[in-house]
Amino acid sequence: MTVDELLAAYPRLWHMAMDGSWPSIKKHGLLSTSALLDLYGYSGEKRHAIEAKHRPESIPIAADGLPGAMVRDQKPMSDSALEKCLLDGMTPEDWYRTLNKKCFFWLSGKRLQRLLHAKAYRADPQVVLTIDTASLVKANEQNVLLCPYNSGSTIMNPVKRGEGTFRTVADYDYATWKKARGKQDAVVELVITGGVPDIRDHVLAVHRVHEEKAKLIWRRPGSSEDEGPYLPA
Repeated sequence: MTVDELLAAYPRLWHMAMDGSWPSIKKHGLLSTSALLDLYGYSGEKRHAIEAKHRPESIPIAADGLPGAMVRDQKPMSDSALEKCLLDGMTPEDWYRTLNKKCFFWLSGKRLQRLLHAKAYRADPQVVLTIDTASLVKANEQNVLLCPYNSGSTIMNPVKRGEGTFRTVADYDYATWKKARGKQDAVVELVITGGVPDIRDHVLAVHRVHEEKAKLIWRRPGSSEDEGPYLPA
């Protein structure tokens, strides 16, 4: 796949964050779990329990001089399911560490809606960032990876996954996936390792979504009022 193909097929990205997180994201950037634990000074067993173990519930973290934060749960995964689908000798701990080093973005509005309506999240307010794909990718091109499925879910029949799951744009077989699934589902996740410290430079709009309603929190000056979580998929 070329960068031009990526930008043409998926001009917008979406990220679902915890309610109330936008001020911290705007200040510190959109950080992976591992980068967030670095910022909050977590180490030792406290860090291991968050970074290398399954999180059935979201976990609050705190540090002097920083606002309270939440590390989101991993309800769609389980150790037992991962043990059946991991390749390359990877263990569930290896996979959790792999995911916790990355920030994830949806390329499909339909998949964003599916997550917003999931049983685990639909009762609680969520913050949705709408992002300009071209701006984000061009500023972080060396750290961009693509994935053909939801890497954080093992529900139903878990897809095999391992060291080759995340591919660079140049190495991603877009033509094959597009032929098999259509453009909308040819790429499922766009991933950036470590995080996006300058995410505020790429966000077009931020909404608080709850009970089928999206309330605008912030919009980039000059961006369209149509930018948001309910754009056509």
